[in-house]
Amino acid sequence: MILIGENIHIISKTVRDALVKRDENFLIELINIQKNMDYLDLNIGPAKGELQGVMPWLTSLVEENCGLGISFDTTNVEEMKTGLAVCKKSENAFINSTSKDEERLEVLTDLAVEYGCNLIALTLSRETGIPKTSDGRLEIAFEIYEKCIEKGINTEKLYFDPLILPLCVEQSQALEALHTIQMVKESFEPPVKTVIGLSNISNGCPADLRPLINRVYGVLAYGAGLDAAIIDAKDCELVRIFRMLETSRPEKSEDELYIRLANMIKEFSDIEDIEFNTNSYEEQRILKCAQIILNKKIYSHSFTQI
Repeated sequence: MILIGENIHIISKTVRDALVKRDENFLIELINIQKNMDYLDLNIGPAKGELQGVMPWLTSLVEENCGLGISFDTTNVEEMKTGLAVCKKSENAFINSTSKDEERLEVLTDLAVEYGCNLIALTLSRETGIPKTSDGRLEIAFEIYEKCIEKGINTEKLYFDPLILPLCVEQSQALEALHTIQMVKESFEPPVKTVIGLSNISNGCPADLRPLINRVYGVLAYGAGLDAAIIDAKDCELVRIFRMLETSRPEKSEDELYIRLANMIKEFSDIEDIEFNTNSYEEQRILKCAQIILNKKIYSHSFTQI
């Protein structure tokens, strides 16, 4: 399981200001916080105006201060190119991301071929937006896959993102994204990989619920066959849970439940059959959250108190 840190993100005003000012100390601190990751996602958005030219500077700063891989996350193709050009291990990098839209798909598949790097592909297009069904997302994945095969891209370096929508806005879509992961993992030969932006699932939810929702969804996605996740590196418990799932070695009492939930998705079994400690408040919260994600119960901001 590849973990990609999301904490250098243009949506944060403090991060944006630091990028504009080229504030090395602030960004080195953010880099150090994320050393528990495998990769760092450098999300600089459209990188226009004061941010033009920031990607190669930021790339060098990351490489000078840690040995992690880089995920280049920008809608500005020229910035993407300049970052890849200075990256010392571009063959290990991620391009984040293409869609089905012809112009972007053409340019970014060419870049992936040129640098031999990993390519994240979003299952959307301008015409369709994000399809409401897993079948619709899979159809887009097949079209992108065909273009990548045509270009000679190694399918082991192709990561499809089923695009998670917030649980509190589109509850049914949480399960649809899990189905998409399963279908992508089963439908391609040679096989491809999957990735999600995990924090999207809890956007708009109360701050105290977000870690729980992220962790439970991450466990279910892992069971569905997830290969990589872009996550909040500051959530050390989430990182611990992912690493625990990889080894199947429980460290806390609730870890047995996490393992059962992951196996439930993997084996297409039913949550009603899951055993848990009814005297444990934490396990009750985890199970309720899983039931909501699986659309068995209705989401509310107070679901842990019900």
